[in-house]
Amino acid sequence: MKDNFEKSLAAVLVHEGGYVNDPVDPGGATNKGVTQAVYDSWRVTHGNPVRSVRHIEQAELLGIYKLRYWDQVRGDDLPSGLDYAVFDYAVNSGVSRASKYLQAVVGVAQDGKIGSQTIAAAKALGASKSIDRLCDKRLGFL
Repeated sequence: MKDNFEKSLAAVLVHEGGYVNDPVDPGGATNKGVTQAVYDSWRVTHGNPVRSVRHIEQAELLGIYKLRYWDQVRGDDLPSGLDYAVFDYAVNSGVSRASKYLQAVVGVAQDGKIGSQTIAAAKALGASKSIDRLCDKRLGFL
């Protein structure tokens, strides 16, 4: 089992910035890519009162990205490089969409849940081909 999570998160956070609350952004208040709604849910789930996402702590940030994105796309099981590509896609377009697009690229059923078949197919195709195809599909979506 590998762990590229911290390196991948650092790369994602380069583009996520600090606190913003743009009135035309449907996500509302956001800090380091975490919306207020996600932060509220995280705090409540962990027995803490809600507060402004402006005050998110590093441990909370790591926990949110690890549990809600990295683990959901099985980053530790994907080939290096592909783990980051799928993680970044999940952060920006949703876990289900990123998972389904990966599944389409590697030729397995698109159920939005990365399982052993998706992992095996991604490894068989190879990281480089999987990344190229996933990024092409992602650009097509965007």
